[in-house]
Amino acid sequence: MANIISDETIEYVGILAKLELSDEEKEAAKKDMGRMLDYIDKLNELDTAGVEPMSHVFPVSNVFREDQVENGDDREEMLANAPKVKDGMYMVPKTVE
Repeated sequence: MANIISDETIEYVGILAKLELSDEEKEAAKKDMGRMLDYIDKLNELDTAGVEPMSHVFPVSNVFREDQVENGDDREEMLANAPKVKDGMYMVPKTVE
């Protein structure tokens, strides 16, 4: 069940991928794409009746939790670590003139 890939298809894929392919590269790409499509056809032969579709291989659940403040807003303690403070704010060197 060999899939035949046309030259036009290879040209179009090259345009989409913004690739400039030589004639040898185009032939190699045609063979590779044909093998990929053959593999997909082979997978389509599998009996998947009764198999539930999955969105992920591992069981995934939401990990949302309520936000809880743990250390609060201890402004004075945070500002105590700053090299310079003015009017309850950090003082930093001027970077824009």
